[in-house]
Amino acid sequence: MKLISEFNDYSVSPIIVEENEKGQKEYFIEGIFMQSEIKNRNGRIYPKEVMEKEVKRYVKEFVEKDRAFGELGHPDGPTINLDKVSHLITKLEEDGNNYVGRAKILSTPNGQIVRNLIDDGAKLGVSSRGLGSLEQKGGSQYVKDDFQLATAGDIVADPSAPEAFVNGIMEGTEWVYENGLLTARQIDEMQTEIRSAKSTKLEEVKLNQWKRFVENL
Repeated sequence: MKLISEFNDYSVSPIIVEENEKGQKEYFIEGIFMQSEIKNRNGRIYPKEVMEKEVKRYVKEFVEKDRAFGELGHPDGPTINLDKVSHLITKLEEDGNNYVGRAKILSTPNGQIVRNLIDDGAKLGVSSRGLGSLEQKGGSQYVKDDFQLATAGDIVADPSAPEAFVNGIMEGTEWVYENGLLTARQIDEMQTEIRSAKSTKLEEVKLNQWKRFVENL
């Protein structure tokens, strides 16, 4: 299975509850977290039956048990890193082909960053993350029924920053279970070569790694 990350084209709306029962300010965001039956910016389509089945599982096993965490930024793998968590998804409901979510911003270090961004008027987006197989049909890639959500929404600002290719390498990686753990194959070498390349050779190295990336799709 491959890592599949999708940036939502819609900005989520900040909701600020001034005080809770303890007199503390609470922060929430809500909006469209995911969509089905629509070709997204990555050329992928999630069939309704695939998305519907997986969202029901995710809600039952994660949202309803207060385990539906999300991170700040673009994580480079399918697992949730608790030291990078910024919010907890508290609701994910179907609305036609859309799946509308609501998340509480936590008091973690990354959650505090999100709170400051909201206070400063920043517009935030969400990016879903999961594992699955893809099937090419015409000019689109269809997500198959082995799709598994890691999170319905990481908080992001710019889906193309810092570089679409560097972020996209992880999507071309094959992830497998080994001894109960998810591991990535043939990725460390590619990342190391890009990061260690001399500035005069950087573009050439990127081009070579891009060719490798495409060949492995």
